[in-house]
Amino acid sequence: MPMNKAEKIALFIDADNAPAAKIDKVLSELARYGVVNIRKAYGNWKSPTLQRWEELLHEFAIQPVQQFDLTKGKNATDMALVIDVMDVLYTKDIDIICLVSSDCDFTPLVTRTLADGKFVIGFGERKAPSAFVNSCSRFLYLDDPAPAEQPVPKPAKSIKSDTKLINMLRQAIESVEEGDGWAQLGAVGTHISNHASFDPRNHGFKKLSDLFLAIDLFEVKKSNKNVMWVRDLRKVRALPKKAS
Repeated sequence: MPMNKAEKIALFIDADNAPAAKIDKVLSELARYGVVNIRKAYGNWKSPTLQRWEELLHEFAIQPVQQFDLTKGKNATDMALVIDVMDVLYTKDIDIICLVSSDCDFTPLVTRTLADGKFVIGFGERKAPSAFVNSCSRFLYLDDPAPAEQPVPKPAKSIKSDTKLINMLRQAIESVEEGDGWAQLGAVGTHISNHASFDPRNHGFKKLSDLFLAIDLFEVKKSNKNVMWVRDLRKVRALPKKAS
């Protein structure tokens, strides 16, 4: 959910472990939150595997940070990225940290950044470990359709079998519900964002309301003031029946 004001964003890209073709998707999403003041990409720019990234650096005003392959693996790249994030935390006025990677090694960095009161947005592919995905304030998959494309919703049966997702939705409703079990959809979304890395687009839905409407476990309505409300149908069945 985008913030209420234009946030200052620092973008850090693990170029060794992120698809260059999706940088427009990353920047388009971040534009919903604010201005990307810092844009850095890390890797060995002498490597032919980063040629596609190199072609995009000037176009998207991304600063390349060179890290030679001094040892087998890419620990040097990871370390340089971590150092720069920590430097930004202590020396810059930044509201949001964005990490583009599918590498689980950055999970402790996310945890530390959250502890400093920052909002952390992650981007990666479906292969990204759940520990990294779940640690972020919000995580979007780069191998899903672009925002301008029509998402492909998951079948309702598949969603209902996702016990973790359903429990999260129910707990969020219960935490902010008002009369007769109804909860404002906006409050439900805020509660989820505060407690988990979740975005309905990762399930094929543009909006949270579309996700709820696709599952027959919940009831959705709109008030006269165009405010969306949702409630758990289990709550409806538990309510005392009104005398006719």
